[in-house]
Amino acid sequence: PSTYPALLRAKKLQVRAAKDGFDWPSPEPVWDKLAEETREVHEAIEEGDADHLEDEIGDLLFVAVNLARKLSVDPEIALQRANRKFESRYRRMESLIEAKGRKLSDLDLEAQDKLWDEAKREERGL
Repeated sequence: PSTYPALLRAKKLQVRAAKDGFDWPSPEPVWDKLAEETREVHEAIEEGDADHLEDEIGDLLFVAVNLARKLSVDPEIALQRANRKFESRYRRMESLIEAKGRKLSDLDLEAQDKLWDEAKREERGL
């Protein structure tokens, strides 16, 4: 159904196509397709065409869903986990810098990256 969330619909479309044999035999060729779609995103950026860029980002996401499917990973669950991980690390970054009486927006990207790495190490217990 077209009312499904986009990640779920992409997976369902791919499963249906795979039943008809329209599928890669293994995850390896999907990596090549991801690289191709990434190049096409870069090309669309250089063109400056917003519609083309949106199409290419969509293609990249569709192939990422395909890779997840080939690896037996539910893309919706994987993205939910990534969202939770990002949120947790970002909140930790905020806590770390607020403890010093500052805000994240006071820092340049390099300093923010260092805080991200620190939050990541803490998360892993290192």
